[in-house]
Amino acid sequence: MADFRSDTVTQPCAAMRQAMHDAKLGDDVFNDDPTTLELQRYAAELLGFDAALFAPSGTQTNLIAMMSHCQRGDEAIVGQQWHTYKWEGGGMAVLGSIQPQPLELQTDGTLALDDIAGAIKPDDPHFARTRLIVIENTVGGKVLPLAYMRDVAALAKDKGLKCHIDGARLMNAAVALAGEHQLSPQQMARQLCQGYDSVSLCLSKGLGCPVGSLLLGSADFITRAKRARKMLGGGMRQTGVLTAAGLYALKHNIERLADDHANACYLAAGLTELASRLPVLQSLTVIAPQTNIVFTDITPALAERLLPYLAQHGIHVTASRYQAQQGALMRLRWVCHLDISRVQVEQTLAVIRQFAGN
Repeated sequence: MADFRSDTVTQPCAAMRQAMHDAKLGDDVFNDDPTTLELQRYAAELLGFDAALFAPSGTQTNLIAMMSHCQRGDEAIVGQQWHTYKWEGGGMAVLGSIQPQPLELQTDGTLALDDIAGAIKPDDPHFARTRLIVIENTVGGKVLPLAYMRDVAALAKDKGLKCHIDGARLMNAAVALAGEHQLSPQQMARQLCQGYDSVSLCLSKGLGCPVGSLLLGSADFITRAKRARKMLGGGMRQTGVLTAAGLYALKHNIERLADDHANACYLAAGLTELASRLPVLQSLTVIAPQTNIVFTDITPALAERLLPYLAQHGIHVTASRYQAQQGALMRLRWVCHLDISRVQVEQTLAVIRQFAGN
């Protein structure tokens, strides 16, 4: 009925599949795949960078970025919950020989500027050399504001450090902020990137591509990045069949992210309403979404009943157990995307209402 596990589960639409079918092809390792070159040029111009590089995944573009900014024994400042630190298999340390310096996140998803400044190591042979600040936007669906993004970039420049954005869902942040700044989502995304040395943009999440991410930066940076991509096994051949999907997504699927945000808000409101009046769901707590991701907390006892019931009705979510002050809880993650319609959200709420009535 509805797969809320992630926006990575999206399927390419008919028009995207047609673009992939019709793509002009070459050999990207020889730098002559015309569709890939067009995507890289288009994305670089869109976000205000000199150049871009296509790679298989966001995990790889983040690792390429860190390896291109840092040398062995250098240090990168990251967040405890950043994808680059927690969810990428320790690649920055294992493959990049880069020391992560993780910092606790604030409740709004940011890293405190004072914490970042305080983590920068002095120039002393006893310490790893701090070389890079990594920021993630969005983080867990939370949007980091433009003013904050600019403050981090300014701090990095003042301290002589490089700064990288893990922008796996950068376009979700741009869509969420665009109205406030009276900009188009594309203009907003460009503003969020200003002052940063590199950004990783995932094409296979909300933008709806079957595979792939982009890394953007200066021409010299991308030259170094190509070497790192090759070492990591990311050099592919007729990539145009994939990058055609990326071109389609950047031209057609940015503005529609607003629909996912609206569906997430509708889902959150519906769940809140059900929890307020149905005793079975009284332990359910909804965390208001800012973009396309809704988190709900429930007791393990309720999860043992609810999750199988949802699965029986074709509704899939991810769930993880964590320890809160009031005891153990299960956090459910609901991700809205282009393959989740308003009707499916309504059907999901109906199933949960039915569960609570049993």
